[in-house]
Order: sequence, then C-alpha cells, then structure tokens
Amino acid sequence: MGDDAVASPTGIPQLLMSNTLVLNGALFLGILALHTLLEDSSINNNYVSLVLLAMALALLIKSADFFIEGAKGLAYRAGLPEVVIGLTIVSIGTSLPEILVTSTAAADVATNPEIGDLAIGGIYGSILVQITLILGVVVAFRGVKVRPSWLKRDGMIMFSSIGLLTVFLFTGDGLSRIEGAILMSLYIAYIYWLLSHRDEILEEELSGGEQVERKLDRTTAAYGFMVTSGLLLALFAAHHLVNVASDMAYALNVPHAVIGTTVSGLGTSLPELTIAFLAAKRSQGVAIGTLIGSNITDPLLSIGFASVVYPLALTEASFALTAYVIIPATFVGTGVALLMMRSEYEFKRWEGVVLIFIYVLFLAALAAERLGYLVL
Repeated sequence: MGDDAVASPTGIPQLLMSNTLVLNGALFLGILALHTLLEDSSINNNYVSLVLLAMALALLIKSADFFIEGAKGLAYRAGLPEVVIGLTIVSIGTSLPEILVTSTAAADVATNPEIGDLAIGGIYGSILVQITLILGVVVAFRGVKVRPSWLKRDGMIMFSSIGLLTVFLFTGDGLSRIEGAILMSLYIAYIYWLLSHRDEILEEELSGGEQVERKLDRTTAAYGFMVTSGLLLALFAAHHLVNVASDMAYALNVPHAVIGTTVSGLGTSLPELTIAFLAAKRSQGVAIGTLIGSNITDPLLSIGFASVVYPLALTEASFALTAYVIIPATFVGTGVALLMMRSEYEFKRWEGVVLIFIYVLFLAALAAERLGYLVL
C-alpha cells in the first residue's frame, strides 16, 4: 500500500493495457460485429437488437466513466474546489450520454421526425429518473444532509431550467435554434459564475469539514487521452443506441417518447447513479450536488445543443403523452425533492422511499396509457 502511494503516475502506455480500455475496445468491436449481423435477414433481428442495445448502453456508460475520471484528474491538477468539480465537470461528464444521445438524435430529425420525441422524452426522462429513482435509492440507503446554498442557488436554478425548457417547447413550433442557443448561453453563464466564485465556494466547502481524497495517479497526458478516447467511444455508442432504440420503437409500435423516457432516460442516467451512490458514502451533499448539477446540464446544455444541431419538436403521436404525463411527472418529482431538501436541510431515508414510489407511479401511468386504461 505504501509503495502505491509513492509510485510515479502512470502514463498512456500503461493506460492502454488497463481493464477498462480493453473492455471498451471489446464492446466497440462487439457492436460493429452485431451491426453486421443485423444486415443478415436470416438472423432474428429482435434478439440481436436487444443485445446490441445492451452493449451500446454498456459502452456508453463505461466510456462516460472513462471521460469523467480523466476530466476529474485534469481538474484536480488545476486545483478546482470539489463542489465546483461536482457541479461542472462531473455533471457534464455524467450528462455526456444525454448530450450525445440528444444531439445524435437531432441530426436525424430531418429524415425521421419521430426521433425528436426520443430526444425530448430522453431529457425529461433522465431528469425524472435522477431526481426520483436515483436520488431515492441513494437516500434510502443513507440519509443525506443538504447545504442551504445548494438548495437556494443550484436547486432553484435546476427547477427554473426545466421550466424555461418547457416554456420554449410549447411556444412556437418546438425548440428553435435560437432558443437552443439561449439555453446553452444560460448554462455557460452559470458555469462562469461558479468558476468566478470558486474561492468563496472552496471556503464554504472547507468550513463544512468536507473533503474528498484527490487521487492523481496518472500523468496529465494520460488524463487527456482518457477525455478524448472516452468522448469518441461515447459518441459511437450514442449513435448506435439512438438507431437501435428507434428501430425497436417502430418494430414494437411503442411511442418514441416512451422509449426515450424509460430505456434511454434510465440507461443514460446510470453514470449519475454510480457516482452519486459512491459519493454519498464518502461525503455529505456531494451526491445531491452531482444530481442537481446534471439536472441543470440536461435541460440547458444537452437539449440546447441538440436543438442548435437541428430544431426539435414533438410529433402529434407523442404530444399528449409527453405534455400530460411525462412533463407533469418531471415537475412533480423535482418539486417534491426540493421540498424534502428544504425540510431541515436533510434527506431522511423514508423520503428516499417516497421518491422511488413517485417513479414507480410514473411507470404505472405509462403502462396504463399503453394498455388503454389511461386515455389522453
């Protein structure tokens, strides 16, 4: 153990032999092989598609984790406060799957308008699953204390961001490029504010007695390689995830908004679950900060960038489901979570169970609508 502490940082050659990079490479080759199989009409496409979907999700999550580790390493070397890293780099990193899925989907909207439902449903679904199911799981296993500043500053910005996205979506003909640029600009302004106030944020972090161990076991070049390769692999995986999810929606006659809200929304939120769960064991509040930061990134940067790539709008087929079930559920889940944070600035374990139950009720509403018991 002592030898590890004094060992020199590992570089790119050692990184190339790491288990994570080998696994990512295997998933990459596996996806290429399965994609070739899908073109063979004698193969059962449904089973191959399911395996391909699972492998694309796995590569998306693993490559995003690779990106996050590299980005955190670079940030640590720059001496940024832990909470700023959580609200900026880690949030962007954990939102990388959503950013890539929505922007990749947006690029195909011109030829397939229904993919816009997948992109929009995926963003709201990701926000909902993070603030109810994922936060609920973290809190149910371990009650978490909340800093007042996180609620008053970042919590309100999160709720306002979701509100502004919804206003833009239902005014005019969906999200225009200008509206997307406004959302992205607001996100950049938020990040700039955090970075420009990093000294006072660091002081608050230290006064709370909360510090997370900063491991710098790789060279700067190795961290840079992790960021680049993680981004490229995640982009590749996101492209296949969108295509397979879209094809399955057609084959099973399931609305794209449902696929986006459940499969894509839950799948792309797995990095947040992993990081938030681990953070909750080590430090108070970092887990919630990561989730709040991600839920600011998604409605501003993720969907903003996607609508700059190509304007997004809901199709008639998914409009009612999104407008009357998915979006209201997102506001209810977010509002309840913020109220729970406000009460004594602490999440109790039973409140985590309540948040999980809200997500279960949402899934039940989707199932009821699908089976015809809920008419919209």
